[in-house]
Amino acid sequence: MALHLIKLCVGCDGIEDLAHWVAATLAEKKRRGLVPEHVHRTRMMPKRVEEILAGGSLYWVIKGQIRVRETILDLRAVKDEAGVGHCDIVLSGDLVEVEARPYRPFQGWRYLDPAVAPRDLLGEGTRDLPVEFLRELAGLGLL
Repeated sequence: MALHLIKLCVGCDGIEDLAHWVAATLAEKKRRGLVPEHVHRTRMMPKRVEEILAGGSLYWVIKGQIRVRETILDLRAVKDEAGVGHCDIVLSGDLVEVEARPYRPFQGWRYLDPAVAPRDLLGEGTRDLPVEFLRELAGLGLL
């Protein structure tokens, strides 16, 4: 089973805000002739790379709640201009809304065990339902 990462989405007001930022970043990279991939740079490289790359996702905490995830495509060790090592987390850019769950603030990223990761809000049999309806069902414990 794949291992996930969890990270705070600092400065983001909601899922739509994150989606707009990802789209704008990809468009700017394309305009500049760069590879249009969604990359998030963080300070520390995970030690459990193989487990994460076996289908793991990055779960974003927005305004104190886990709200959305993106599939992790690659983890790249890089150095900045000063020679300091970092990790580029290459993400799919496809945001998948998950059941909202409170999560306390923390720095950097953390591993997220798949057994405790929130379920996707849209799953088999629910893809055609409005997201607001799905949120209400999840809030009632029916999803």
